[in-house]
Amino acid sequence: MMKIGYARVSTDEQSESAQLDALKAAGCERIYKEKCSGRSKQRPELERMIDTLRAEDVVVVQRLDRLGRSLKDLIELLDGFKSEQVQFISLNENIDTTTAVGELAFHMIGSIAQFERRLISERTKAGLEAARARGRKGGRKQKLTPADIKKAQAMLLDPNMTKAEVAKHFGVSRPTLNKSLEGNCLEVRKQ
Repeated sequence: MMKIGYARVSTDEQSESAQLDALKAAGCERIYKEKCSGRSKQRPELERMIDTLRAEDVVVVQRLDRLGRSLKDLIELLDGFKSEQVQFISLNENIDTTTAVGELAFHMIGSIAQFERRLISERTKAGLEAARARGRKGGRKQKLTPADIKKAQAMLLDPNMTKAEVAKHFGVSRPTLNKSLEGNCLEVRKQ
């Protein structure tokens, strides 16, 4: 078992000394530190730390917000630690998954995150249903209008015209043209 610390500051002007002192005092044998925004998806030191973790290791941070960009991101990281049998300690929040109380706190945070995801999903579904009730359809706007489709069908009646040329004329790909032509009553030749 090894205690591994992770420290992060957002800008070059910020100092990670307080974090490093707290992690050393907590007994961390190795500390990964980086300077980048928590919103950044590119955190090479965090990735390097995760790659070195082994079962029974303990990841230590001074505060939860140093590890995760958002609650969702934090839960994903902690779930990953748990699946690899890696423990987690956040010093400021007194979360320590090596204890029963710490594991309970972790599960409570996870439950809140799951509740939040379900609320967002329900609100999205309700919004889509309300839009459909008002006659709006979701998804992308069609690239070809019904008039464009009729023109494309007429152009394809000319034996010298290829689908590739028609697609180019309308500024769409050939698969998009094919999809737009599907289901129409006119028999359109295959090319």
